[in-house]
Amino acid sequence: MTAFSRYAVYYAPPADDPLAAFGESWLGWDAAAGEARAHPEIAGLPGSVAEITRAPRKYGLHGTLKPPFRLSGDPAALLDAVEALAAARPAFDAPPLRLARLGGFLALVPSAPSEDLAALAFACVSDLDLFRAAPSEAELAKRRAAGLTDAQEALLARWGYPYVGAEFRFHLTLSGALSREAAERTEATLAPLVVPLIEGPMAVREICLFGEDASDGRFRIIRRFPLA
Repeated sequence: MTAFSRYAVYYAPPADDPLAAFGESWLGWDAAAGEARAHPEIAGLPGSVAEITRAPRKYGLHGTLKPPFRLSGDPAALLDAVEALAAARPAFDAPPLRLARLGGFLALVPSAPSEDLAALAFACVSDLDLFRAAPSEAELAKRRAAGLTDAQEALLARWGYPYVGAEFRFHLTLSGALSREAAERTEATLAPLVVPLIEGPMAVREICLFGEDASDGRFRIIRRFPLA
């Protein structure tokens, strides 16, 4: 726990889910094992898989519940708090995922709103907020560079993150920023590979505490915590 510069709470597909295996190969990073994976050879893409996935690679396949934060407090206490939070929240099925373009990048997003997913994310943000060190001016500036609304600016000031509550949009990132043409080609090429993996409801049975390794900047799964 002391080797990590930041922590985060994410949803990650279960290890036995075919989507997890796809994500490890596509992104080139297995966050559970903390090991690099070979990218697949896929014809029809506008560039190499390595180029397309460079930005999200270090995180592994994940959906953000509580975004990365520097720790204030005892790492062991954080583990206990995440375990208690998970034990108090019921497991649930979220709507099936779909492949979508969000701005300039590709992601998997719920096909319909999920109150359960939104509530879980807000609980992770709010219940664990005492472990979040105040963001630096550089961290705040990086968030503001995206161009925030007044509501998002207020959330940034309160929670250190502008996409909380009504602004929360769950997604599993699959690419970095792409041109419109590149995004369209990548989406068309990926769809036949991904759609069979996401046809059923997304079973949310656990949450994961991730840590950003101070030596290489990549995120690893520290522990999975089952929901009630």
